[in-house]
Amino acid sequence: MNLAELVDVIAAQTGQTKVTSRDVVKTALDTILKEVKKGGRVSIVGFGAFYQAVRKSRTGRNPQTGDVVKIAASRVPRFKAGKDFRDQIKKSR
Repeated sequence: MNLAELVDVIAAQTGQTKVTSRDVVKTALDTILKEVKKGGRVSIVGFGAFYQAVRKSRTGRNPQTGDVVKIAASRVPRFKAGKDFRDQIKKSR
């Protein structure tokens, strides 16, 4: 499912226009992005949590030359699924 399909489903289920539904989805996603970007955590009970993690610096290898390369530390986004989310996925098997 992509953004347009998500907006279509939300519009159909809520009776709102697609424009309004798209604006709500984009605002929610932008808000999550801004909070995680500044180091915060967004927790949606039953769904999961979005947060920022630090990936430590490490050494790697250039696959073409075999040379050892130092990979710098970086910040990466993370998502941890909530218990209800995980349980629903387990039931679907």
